[in-house]
Amino acid sequence: MAFFRFLTAAVLFATLLRPVLAADAVFPPGVRVGLAPLVGLTLAKSFPGFETEDHSVKVLLTELPADAYGEVKNAFTANPGGTGGIKPESVETTAGTGYYTVENGKDGATPVRRYSMILAGGTFSGYVAVQIPETASKIYTDDAVRQMFASAAVRKEVPVDEQLSLMPFKVTDLASFKTIRTLAPGAALILADGDEAKGFEAAPFMVVSLIAAAPAEPGDRARFAQQAATTIPGVRDARITMSEPIRIDGLPAYETRIDATSGKDNTAVTVVQWLRFGGPNTLRVIGSAPRDQWPVAFPRFRAVRDGIQPKG
Repeated sequence: MAFFRFLTAAVLFATLLRPVLAADAVFPPGVRVGLAPLVGLTLAKSFPGFETEDHSVKVLLTELPADAYGEVKNAFTANPGGTGGIKPESVETTAGTGYYTVENGKDGATPVRRYSMILAGGTFSGYVAVQIPETASKIYTDDAVRQMFASAAVRKEVPVDEQLSLMPFKVTDLASFKTIRTLAPGAALILADGDEAKGFEAAPFMVVSLIAAAPAEPGDRARFAQQAATTIPGVRDARITMSEPIRIDGLPAYETRIDATSGKDNTAVTVVQWLRFGGPNTLRVIGSAPRDQWPVAFPRFRAVRDGIQPKG
């Protein structure tokens, strides 16, 4: 009888540690990579992923550029023994072969076990990082984490409503843009006629975000707007053609226009940046279009801009 009690307990313990089937992979809001979390892990509130109730075990899921997976795969093939005592491992997932590493480290004074996995997502690479304190390593073992990695899956896109729900503002008019993607969940949103595979620059697109800063005085807004315009990513040979104060939805704002080149094909573009002030943060709306498409794109940019409202 003792043997059967032991066997039953062992089977139950293994079942608790085994993730559910890959078909039941859970995707954190706004992210295209997901997995079946181990028992005791629930969706995290402060980052995309999962964690235990005491926040000691963390599983981060995010996206990297598409070529990141190929670089890791090539490094694995060229040096299967690894470097610095860290040997890469492979695991089969529903998204194909994933590659991961395991190493020991410290989180402050706490000894931890760290796992990092990358897998192919087509137009992106899925990345999973796991941190387990030594005190939980008897429950969240290497084998358990490997099984969790094996449950990883990717989805082609995140539903638009799910993405918009994460933003700190409402977007009520999408102006018929074909692609809606969060550049970082809850931080920045891109609306585009192009896609990731072909590049966004050859067609009109917009980026909407919040800047966690604002000019201290109304007289500083012009300088603030021009400095912000110089940080617009992806533009080259930029020349500001106009920068002036306006009002948007009754609030003080600044409009700046730029002629520049953008993209791998050196597309000649016109870019508009709107900054809407009010409070400690600044709403930033950027619209870019090839110069010959500007007259049609600009009214769409304004429609999106005018449909952005604060939440609550």
